[in-house]
Amino acid sequence: MTAVQVPGAPRIEDGLLVSTSPATGAEAGRYPIATAAEVTEAVKRARAAAEWWAGLGFAGRRRRLLRWRALLAQRIEQLAELIHTEGGKPVADAVVELVTAVEHVDWAARNARRVLGPRRVRSRLVLAEFSAHLEYQPYGVVGVIGPWNYPVFTPIGSTAYALAAGNAVVFKPSEYTPAVGQWLVDSFAEVVPEHPVLTAVHGLGDVGAALCRSGVDKIAFTGSTATAKKVMTACAESLTPVLLEAGGKDAMIVDADADLDAAAEACVWGALTNAGQTCIGIERVYAVEPVFDAFVGKVVERAGRLTVGADGADIGPITMPSQLDVIRRHIDDALARGGRAVLGGADAVQPPYVRPTVLVDVPEDSAAVREETFGPTLTINRVRDAEEAVSRANALPYGLGGSVFGRQRAVAIARRLRSGMASVNSTLTFAGMSTLPFGGVGESGFGRIHGEDGLREFGRAKAITRRRARSLLPSTTFDRTPTDVARLVKAIKVMYGR
Repeated sequence: MTAVQVPGAPRIEDGLLVSTSPATGAEAGRYPIATAAEVTEAVKRARAAAEWWAGLGFAGRRRRLLRWRALLAQRIEQLAELIHTEGGKPVADAVVELVTAVEHVDWAARNARRVLGPRRVRSRLVLAEFSAHLEYQPYGVVGVIGPWNYPVFTPIGSTAYALAAGNAVVFKPSEYTPAVGQWLVDSFAEVVPEHPVLTAVHGLGDVGAALCRSGVDKIAFTGSTATAKKVMTACAESLTPVLLEAGGKDAMIVDADADLDAAAEACVWGALTNAGQTCIGIERVYAVEPVFDAFVGKVVERAGRLTVGADGADIGPITMPSQLDVIRRHIDDALARGGRAVLGGADAVQPPYVRPTVLVDVPEDSAAVREETFGPTLTINRVRDAEEAVSRANALPYGLGGSVFGRQRAVAIARRLRSGMASVNSTLTFAGMSTLPFGGVGESGFGRIHGEDGLREFGRAKAITRRRARSLLPSTTFDRTPTDVARLVKAIKVMYGR
């Protein structure tokens, strides 16, 4: 009996990974599946390429990365169309994704020397005879395991920064978006044809596991919390360091003095862009009692205008077919436990699409509130005040991003969110800010991409001291005398004993 082929679900034919559109089933590409030995060989080739790449220095790498940035910008329509074809994302959303990705390549290339290059560090009085120096040296080969929901923006957040720091990269794209991943690798090879500085290995989860065990010097992973734990376990076998950007269940808080029109607009975008398939997407909202009803009405009015479909619509298909069951379960559970659908509802799931769904009065212990949904759904619950909103927002083990709308107390509230990032009077904006670090806490992972912290994530700190004079207070030598020790004790008491 022939197996049913689900549009969008990756399949294997004759050793090839076949990628198809979740909306139409049209083939987007097919790529050889790497064996474990081939993954190891790819890392070996990348290690040789890394020596050449690091040897170019910051200036040489900057020139090549800026050429890659220019190529990405010039071909933005082509790549956006491929993202749309393979993952179903609306072209306009794909363009927004690519704009932010190009910005990150530019920033990493331009700032790597300033952040990572050798510099003098002030020494302390006790060791005043030594000068102190710090630099960040590349790891060598970084393995990047990318997601399907933002197949360019997210892996570039690791890849561009790792490359700028002087590493070679072996990239394992999601099995749902291998065509986009290979496009990135091929485009980079156009501007850096000399060595395989950026290469791809394709396949299912076992290929990602093989990459973790291949001898890479660091792994940067983006995906679910469950898979992040598997990646960390595999890397622990060889003490390979990891950077993990895992799941989220981000909350928005709407305070009493918020601009409700602006809050509703941002909420609808933050919750429903990319069909809700966004790790930093708004999945929960806590609106204070005085503005709750008005805010819900504005959200429903805006979300109700959105169109759903394959081409030209605001919301495209669910990229990963199995996620449809999760979304359906969350909606059904919320309704069964007393929640109300003020938009969408039980019949919102119409494969491969899900219509926008807004749920209110949903119990805090329901799946729709506690588990990552990854669909165009949203819970909005009423709270007494901002204090209760913060308490509920922080009650989950996730801690990726968040949002606060208000005037007088908004920044103070944002600081209290247990999250790696927060937006005030906007949503998701921290992701596009190349100067800021991006990452989570708790079950949303650890480590940072983007910004100065993102560059340092891909370099080993190397500390160097150099003697520049004779020691006035010799201590780190067996030639010290009792008088030297007494002088040292006296100096410490004078400097620090008061």
